[in-house]
Amino acid sequence: MPESSETDATVTIPARMRAVRLTGHGGFDKLEYRKDVVTPRPAVDEVLIAVGACGMNNTDINTRTAWYSKSVTQGTDAGGSAGFGEAKTDDSTWGGGGVAFPRIQGADVAGTIVAVGAQVPASRVGERVLVDPWMRDAQDPGNRALAGYLGSERDGGFAEFAAVPSVNTFPIQSPHSDAELATFPCSYSTGEYMLTRAQLSAGETVLITGASGGVGSGLVQLAKRRGARVVAVAGKSKMEAVAALGADWVIARDDANFESAVRAAAPDGEVQVVADLVGGAGFASLVELLARGGRYVTSGAIAGPVVDLDLRSLYLKDLTLLGATVMPVGIFESLVGYIEREEIRPLLAKTFPLDRIADAQNAFLRKQHVGNFVITLR
Repeated sequence: MPESSETDATVTIPARMRAVRLTGHGGFDKLEYRKDVVTPRPAVDEVLIAVGACGMNNTDINTRTAWYSKSVTQGTDAGGSAGFGEAKTDDSTWGGGGVAFPRIQGADVAGTIVAVGAQVPASRVGERVLVDPWMRDAQDPGNRALAGYLGSERDGGFAEFAAVPSVNTFPIQSPHSDAELATFPCSYSTGEYMLTRAQLSAGETVLITGASGGVGSGLVQLAKRRGARVVAVAGKSKMEAVAALGADWVIARDDANFESAVRAAAPDGEVQVVADLVGGAGFASLVELLARGGRYVTSGAIAGPVVDLDLRSLYLKDLTLLGATVMPVGIFESLVGYIEREEIRPLLAKTFPLDRIADAQNAFLRKQHVGNFVITLR
């Protein structure tokens, strides 16, 4: 883009912009706030978004710290501030590869289209949009091996502007602010995909761990939307807030009689689905709580990725274990519909300006909040 500014009908597009670049794996010092990053230009099939707000989630921290490396066996918080010294750089992303530094992170983009590529209708300029963060191959969108993630395999929304494929941008009509809308993309689409993979149906009971976090609070609402009964697990100080989201029962995560408490709450003393974001030492109990033919689905392991599994429980109870990461086309579009019809609501914990992203991540790691933290750009 030339050094002189470029203007569309409503927004001045500067040659350079404010952004936070991740310069390597490690601590907060790897988050570099700059005011001179070259503003991207949209390719022929892309749009340029003036980012209003961008949500923050575990993926941002896990990528910075290299927690995804198989050499790391601790929970995510253990290296959240300084990174993991034992991590390898060649398998440090969700997909098992490395990161091309510097990288602008941020997957949860809400904003306005201000410019379009040659193959995108000019009428899209001015649309308020949410971005599906999964970047799929245009010729083979169903191939998970070819998928990339916004803020990981390509630059994302911790910047004033972001260029993304037009197909990934969904117009949205909503009274919510950009900050509120930015709580949805990663957390709620992950939750909806988890429940879709587990085939949660009305009348079934689902146990949700980590229910006060971004994905967990989304799971509670999405499960209730399906007509399921929800047993949620949260810290004692957050139980009331989780109940307010619609959970039928809320159990303290440190309850000394956790398994008995779940059985007392759930009809017939067991659950059909476990939606787990925690992993760690509690995994074995979660499996035991599943009814015959039950389904366990996970999209996180904040307490630790390496767990104990009694294979007798798996095969004698005909259980299904599922992972949920690269969601298929269609889930994000459905999510936008839920938002527009106000079937789910945002849970915005706090906003931070872009130049305080390290403070935001530090607060995120303390896990004192309920819902999502969001970086505001405008």
